[in-house]
Amino acid sequence: MTALRRVLGPWDVVWFFVTAIVGLRWIASAAAAGPSSLVVWIAALAGFYAPLAFCVIVLSARYPDEGGLYVWTRHAFGDFAGFLAGWMYWMSTVIYFPGLLYFGAGNALFIADPTGHAHADSASYFIVASLAALTVGLGLNLVGLGAGKWLHNAGGFGTWMPIAFVVVMGAVCLLRFGPATPIAAGDLVPRATTSDIVFWSTICFGFGGFEAVAFMGDEVRDPARTIRRAVIVAGAIIAAIYLLGTAAVLVALPRGEVSGLQGIMQAIAGIAGRLGWSSATPVLAALITLGTLGGVSAWLGSTSRLPFVAGVDRVLPPAFGRLHRRWGTPWVALCVQAGGAAVFAWLGQAGTSVKGAYEILVNLGVISYFLPYVLMFAAMIRLDRRPHARAIAAVGLAVTLLSIGLAAIPPPGAPGPGLAVVKIVGGSVVLVAVGTLLYARTWTHSSRPRPAP
Repeated sequence: MTALRRVLGPWDVVWFFVTAIVGLRWIASAAAAGPSSLVVWIAALAGFYAPLAFCVIVLSARYPDEGGLYVWTRHAFGDFAGFLAGWMYWMSTVIYFPGLLYFGAGNALFIADPTGHAHADSASYFIVASLAALTVGLGLNLVGLGAGKWLHNAGGFGTWMPIAFVVVMGAVCLLRFGPATPIAAGDLVPRATTSDIVFWSTICFGFGGFEAVAFMGDEVRDPARTIRRAVIVAGAIIAAIYLLGTAAVLVALPRGEVSGLQGIMQAIAGIAGRLGWSSATPVLAALITLGTLGGVSAWLGSTSRLPFVAGVDRVLPPAFGRLHRRWGTPWVALCVQAGGAAVFAWLGQAGTSVKGAYEILVNLGVISYFLPYVLMFAAMIRLDRRPHARAIAAVGLAVTLLSIGLAAIPPPGAPGPGLAVVKIVGGSVVLVAVGTLLYARTWTHSSRPRPAP
C-alpha cells in the first residue's frame, strides 16, 4: 500500500485549525445574545478549549498514528468503542456539511449584491453553489493535501481578515457615534433564560475541531511538536476572532438589529452602511466565501481519514482503506464522504416536509458531534494516570455532557418541542444502533483477526 505523504508543516496546521474551526456565523449569534456572550466565550475557552487542547496535545504525541480520536479511543476501550467514536464523528460531519455549504452560498450572494437579496430564496442556486464548492474541495483533496493545504491556508486568511476589518469598523463606529449597545457590568452576567442556555452549547461547539488534524497524523511533519505548537497558536487566534468580532458587532450595531439567523454578512453590511463604506461589503463577502470554501475542504480532507483507517482495520469494508495509485490519497473514503454531503445538501432544499426533517438532522448533528468527545475525554482519563491530567479531562468531560444536554433542548417557540426532543434523542440512538450493527456485520463476515490496541 502506498504510504501517505507528510506534507503539512506548522503553519499549514495553524491555518487548517483556523479555517476548520472558526464559525463566523457564531459571532452574529453571540452578538444577538448580548454582552453576556463575551463572558460565555471566556468560560468556553477555559472549560472546553483548554481541556480539549491538552488532551489533543498529549494523545497525539503518545499515539501519532493516522486516525486520531478513533485510535485513541480504541487504545483505551477496545475496537468497538474506537469504531463507535469514529462512526459518530464521521456521521456528524456528513450531517453538518449542508449548513456549512449553505452558509458559504449565502455569503457569496453579497459579492454581486451588497444587500444579499439576489437569489436569496432560490433553492436551485443553493444546491448548485453547494455542489460546486463540494466539487472543488473533493478535487483538491483527491490530488492530495499538498494541493488541498493551499485552499486551507487561503481559507484561514479569508476567515481572520474580514473579522480584522469588522474590528476596525467597530472601533470607528465607537469613536464616531459611541457604543450602539451600552455595556454595563450587569449586562455581562449570563442569563438563565431558555434561549441563552441553549446558546451556551453553540459557544462550546465554536471551539470544537482541534482533534481533526490528528486524523491526518501520518501526513503531518514531526506531528507531536507541530500539533502542540499549532493548537496553542491557533487557539489564541480563534479566541481573539470570536471575542473581538463579537465586541465589534456589539459596539457598532444596536442589539435589536443583530440577528443570529441573518448571519455575519448582514451584520457587516449594516456596519459598513452606517459608516458609508458599503463598497467594502462585496470584498469582505468574497473573503468569507473563500474562508468557507477552505473550511469545506479542510473538514472533507480530515474526516475522510476516519473511514479510511477503519477500512484498513477492516471494521468498515476494506475498499475504504484503498489509496489512489497516483496521488496516494484515500479516494474511496473521500468520494463516499463527499457523496453523503451532496445527498444532505440536496435534502436541505428538497421540499417543506423533507426540509423539516433536515432541521431535526441539524440538531441531531450537534449531539452526534459531542458524543465522540465523551469517549475521547474518558480515554484520556483511562490512559493518563497523572492526577492533573485526569482532572483536566474530567472538566472537559463534564462540559461536554452539559453541552449534549443543552443541545437536546428545542429552541423557544419550536412547534411540538416534546416530539422534537424525542426525534433528536431517538435519532442519536438510531445512529449508535446503525454503527453497532455495521460493526457486528463487518466482523461477522471478516476472517481477519482483530487488530491489537
